[in-house]
Amino acid sequence: MQSHNALEYDYTVAKMFTVSAIVLGIVGMTIGVLLSFQLAFPDLNYLFGEYGTFSRLRPLHTDAVAFGFTLSGIWAAWYYFGQRILKVSMAESPFMMFIGKLHFWLYIIGVAAAVITLFMGITTAKEYAEFEWPIDIAIVLVWVIFGINLFGMIGIRREKYLYISMWYMIAFYVAVAMLYLFNNMAIPTYFASGGIGDWWHSVSMYAGTNDAMVQWWYGHNAVAFIFTTPIIAMIYYFLPKESGQPIYSYKLSLLAFWGLMFLYLWAGGHHLIYSTVPDWVQTLGSVFSVVLILPSWGSAINMLLTMKGEWGQLQTNPILKFMIIASTFYMFSTLEGSIQAVKSVNALAHFTDWIPGHVHDGTLGWVGFMIIAALFHMTPRMSGREIYSKKLMEFQLRIQTVGIVLYFTSMWVAGITQGMMWRATDQYGNLAYSFIDTVTVLAPYYTIRGVGGLLYLIGVFLWAYNIYMTFKAGRVLEKEPQNTTPMA
Repeated sequence: MQSHNALEYDYTVAKMFTVSAIVLGIVGMTIGVLLSFQLAFPDLNYLFGEYGTFSRLRPLHTDAVAFGFTLSGIWAAWYYFGQRILKVSMAESPFMMFIGKLHFWLYIIGVAAAVITLFMGITTAKEYAEFEWPIDIAIVLVWVIFGINLFGMIGIRREKYLYISMWYMIAFYVAVAMLYLFNNMAIPTYFASGGIGDWWHSVSMYAGTNDAMVQWWYGHNAVAFIFTTPIIAMIYYFLPKESGQPIYSYKLSLLAFWGLMFLYLWAGGHHLIYSTVPDWVQTLGSVFSVVLILPSWGSAINMLLTMKGEWGQLQTNPILKFMIIASTFYMFSTLEGSIQAVKSVNALAHFTDWIPGHVHDGTLGWVGFMIIAALFHMTPRMSGREIYSKKLMEFQLRIQTVGIVLYFTSMWVAGITQGMMWRATDQYGNLAYSFIDTVTVLAPYYTIRGVGGLLYLIGVFLWAYNIYMTFKAGRVLEKEPQNTTPMA
């Protein structure tokens, strides 16, 4: 087995995806901040005509963050740590290098097509699956090309054993492929109607409750296998590398892996509690969501215990702070999700602002912080330069953490307030409040949410600036940074 120093790793594709992660993160989160202030100040909907309304921008925000920022960050990390875990350089295989670059450019073309069509209002109107069938086909092609690189690199590896991060990356690939294919099956109406209507328009292959069940089987597992599985793969690589500590328990990582694979796939039904889908589907989703806390906390506790005896490193290493705060947000966000899936709690929480509060403390705290930390770890090794400013990293961490706390606490209060007002009755059994009463009372919380999002966005700009300046003006390193902490 060759050492890292004996191989010259090629980070060309990793750098490309790093740039797209930063750019799409800024775009997606800027739109998100605008949307949050539109809810607090509705007149902002009319600043840019129909193209600036909440309904037109909202899918752009969710897709830019989920499939732009997040996927780009995951792929940047993969093209970095995949070579190191497998002990093989992409520079050794012109074919793998070609596939990697093809992956990136086809992905960028797909992103451009998605942005244009969503701005035009061309959408299937399905959550996280808004793209029409031509873009769906392009996405499948991108996924196949990514798979060629993933399994091709595994096939030519020098390392005999697959580290746990590779297990999670394989699960990420297989599960997303299956979920995306089944949920996005559609019938183009242009061909079915003999050339009548828009050629890109389609209807789902499923109808009614079947469509709802397949949609949330996919929708919740987009969270499971994009926001969770590959991010766990990343922290299992980057946390030991940054801290110099081995993973606390490899057996626990495997146990949590199989628990996550078995339970997560069946949790999507909790989005449909008290709807027209069969009661057994609702109960199945609720039960599996509650039990899901076991593998989720198994992973989170394993991450935190990796730092056992080495917590002092957090005083001087802001990258580790990002990772540990990310792990903590993962722990409490998964607990919150399990609580919300309990039927009695869901009766109060469903359709309220507590739900986006839960989504964002996980997305911003867990996913966002982990991608930020991973790219900070990668940058000196890809550029051969020291991080431009650790003080800037510390400041970014502080304002983003404050931003997340403002965001989810305001949405917790807003959501529970909504739920209580919607179910409140007077002495005659009539509803005590009209819908507009709840909208009016929530305006201050929406403003706080907007401020929290703005603080997080400022942190993303600081992150982008720090990485840019590292490549441009960071102090040149004579050798790759190494953590000097002895391995246990």
